[in-house]
Amino acid sequence: MRTILLFILFGALQSTFSQTKVGGVVVDEDGEPVAFANVLFKNSYEGTITNDNGRFYMESDTTHDTLLISFIGYESQEIPLTKKVTVAMRIVMLEASEQLNEVVVYVGKTDKKNNPAIDILKKIWAKKRNNGLYMFDQYQYDKYEKIEFDLNTIDSALMKSRVFRGLEFVFNDLDTSRITGKTYLPIFLNETFSKVYGDNVSKLVKEDVLGSKNSGFNNNQAIIAFIEDLYSDYDIYNNYLKFFDKSFTSPLSRTGVDTYNYVLSDSAYIDNKWCYNIVYYPRRKNELTFKGNFWVNDTTYAVKNINLAVTKSANINWVKEIYIEQEFDVVNDSVFLLKRDHMLSDFSFSKKEESRGVYGKRTTVYDNHLFNKANPKEFYKAKTDPFDPLVLNKEDSFWEANRLESLNKDEKGIYKLLDTLKTVPKFKSYYNLVSILGSGYVEIDKWNLDLGEVFGVFGYNEAEGVRLRAGARTYFGQNDPWRLEGYMAYGFGDDKVKYGFSAKFLVDKRSRLILSGGNRRDVEQLGLSLTATNDVLGRSIASSSVFTVGSNDRLTNINLSTFNMEMEPVTNLRIGVGSSFRTLSSALPEVFSLDYLDPLSPTGVSSEIKQFDINTVLIYTPGKRTIGNGVERRNINDNYSTLFLSYTNGVKDVLESDFDYKKIQFSYTQPWQVGGYGRLLSTVELGKTYGEVPLGLLNAIPGNQTFFSVYNTFSNLNFYEFITDTYASVHLEHNFNGRLFSRIPVIREWNLREIIGVRGVWGELSDENKVLSGPVNIPLMAPSGTPYWEYSVGVGNIFKFLRIDFNFRGNYLNAPDARPFGVTGSFGFHF
Repeated sequence: MRTILLFILFGALQSTFSQTKVGGVVVDEDGEPVAFANVLFKNSYEGTITNDNGRFYMESDTTHDTLLISFIGYESQEIPLTKKVTVAMRIVMLEASEQLNEVVVYVGKTDKKNNPAIDILKKIWAKKRNNGLYMFDQYQYDKYEKIEFDLNTIDSALMKSRVFRGLEFVFNDLDTSRITGKTYLPIFLNETFSKVYGDNVSKLVKEDVLGSKNSGFNNNQAIIAFIEDLYSDYDIYNNYLKFFDKSFTSPLSRTGVDTYNYVLSDSAYIDNKWCYNIVYYPRRKNELTFKGNFWVNDTTYAVKNINLAVTKSANINWVKEIYIEQEFDVVNDSVFLLKRDHMLSDFSFSKKEESRGVYGKRTTVYDNHLFNKANPKEFYKAKTDPFDPLVLNKEDSFWEANRLESLNKDEKGIYKLLDTLKTVPKFKSYYNLVSILGSGYVEIDKWNLDLGEVFGVFGYNEAEGVRLRAGARTYFGQNDPWRLEGYMAYGFGDDKVKYGFSAKFLVDKRSRLILSGGNRRDVEQLGLSLTATNDVLGRSIASSSVFTVGSNDRLTNINLSTFNMEMEPVTNLRIGVGSSFRTLSSALPEVFSLDYLDPLSPTGVSSEIKQFDINTVLIYTPGKRTIGNGVERRNINDNYSTLFLSYTNGVKDVLESDFDYKKIQFSYTQPWQVGGYGRLLSTVELGKTYGEVPLGLLNAIPGNQTFFSVYNTFSNLNFYEFITDTYASVHLEHNFNGRLFSRIPVIREWNLREIIGVRGVWGELSDENKVLSGPVNIPLMAPSGTPYWEYSVGVGNIFKFLRIDFNFRGNYLNAPDARPFGVTGSFGFHF
């Protein structure tokens, strides 16, 4: 859903006051486009390569009079430039009739052996950990970052469209991209200045944000988190570069020789250093690869500059173009440091050349390096708050002194433009629509209140029938030290009102000590998770699914009250202690019973469970990144592991609690990037309950009777099909991101993505617990003899938003109502 936001609101690209602009198309003698041709201003190293359609566009701050065009197997062309702007060129390449003795020409797929370019590449591999910042024990530097968004392909039709009626003034200042040649309209700008400190010996890094400024969206956490995740840091020397949740093979990767063709194209002095120029382009279509070239020094084998352009056929959605430039500065004879990093993304619904879209651009400049100045470990623990008002409200004099790259006239105008737009009712309506889609809440600024979530208004299950829900939360800003939230719902089938409310207070920012509590009275499907819910506002997808496989009638009435205390003494290590009191009963007792033997009951059987628990939780999420410093923070990445450890002590007789028991649970979730073969997500869960407890307090193996693919559930199990007091489960799901389908010519162009999954569980249920839950009207089975397992094969990215999984049950096929095969799906807008 967040991907759509870009097409509604944003765009970005810096323009420059260029002296020379060139653009056009390169074709062969038959008129076919020549992709990956080298385009260079003569007597310079300013250049680019043509895209898949043979097109190019380039600008320079210097005046040039000659353009050089070259490509393997063709004769090089020198094109005189008689004007400063020449943007409709058509250049015809002739096949090479002869080749010079000293030049080796490669046509099509280049040789992996006897190739001087690959010999140089191997030396880059050997030296890459001895270059740049890795050469020093400690380092520090200044970092200035600009992130911009622009609407692109602005033409008269767009200006006159109903969307911009009343907003025509925004088109007064338009410019042209120096990379694509398209007219664009800047509408968003964010600036950040920080100091970065690092210690290669202890592998510690600290970034202190000293100033942050943007053009009006500083209070929208969803948009800011999306931008932060969109432009995460990368290192071209790594084997794989992550953009938009996809891993692209780096041209400097050790696996690059199997992914790219390399050609030693040229050599020249750059900043008094002799450098080689290597052109690279992909060996196959539809893989996550780049095309471009780089200059590398002949002694240190450090990269001097590099450009990377994602190929048009790459299996990525909503992104028509990605272009990256990195420039490295020569500090002395052997030290090459990253000086400037520029990344342009062209977001669009279509990859057609004429399609409109949104530019997103990040420019990062580095300067004022200082080396081998040691700091104590405590220094790295103390970090500034990037959302501190003192950081956000820096005066203009601060930015004049600390901008490592000055703003041009268009960028300076963005702040003024956004201030004006925010006063225009039509723009405010557009902004509110984007905010609702991104956060799921309707903002009522004058009340400091959000209404929602809008996506949970309607639901259905067999106990409640049609269900309507309305909720609200307080929201003053992303750094709110407290938050109140609540909802009310009504079921037209059972004619009952449900509700939930919660309160959270951030008592201490340094340790992130949070006190929270609340109450919920609702209908819930508890058979979708191994961990008992303590979220007073949570609700599983199975509780409201309109369509299900079989009868979704094993639902529970829950009245839950909680009080919790949580702190984060170390970054990403959360420790929580709390208590809860639950009252559980069947929502449909005629078909699903939670009865248990109770000698104190007049009938010897009780149908309601009252339980008081004391719970201790430890959650460790190494590598997780968040924004905000309030009581609620938003995650901005998903490539971190999660370790969860819980100890629950059930106490009898407190508040008429029914049972004494102890429960320990552990889970470990880890995403793995398997080189260029996609992403593997793995989860291991273990748990054991000590003491005699009835069905409502045991662990139901998570089934799934919905038509949605839900990770960490068993798609071919019914709810409560397996009940355990001791369990161990494993879930593995691998998304190849189209790696396999890209090798099949017939379906290659569809950009489908293949997903496979395997999952299994073993568990036991003691005889004592079986006897205690004897009155229930469902079979009490555990997969104790042989672990239950199933597997799935899925196809994703169907029509760019749909995923379908085909699920197969591996065993226990003779169980009552066993489902040997099923189809589930999910949808969403993913890159």
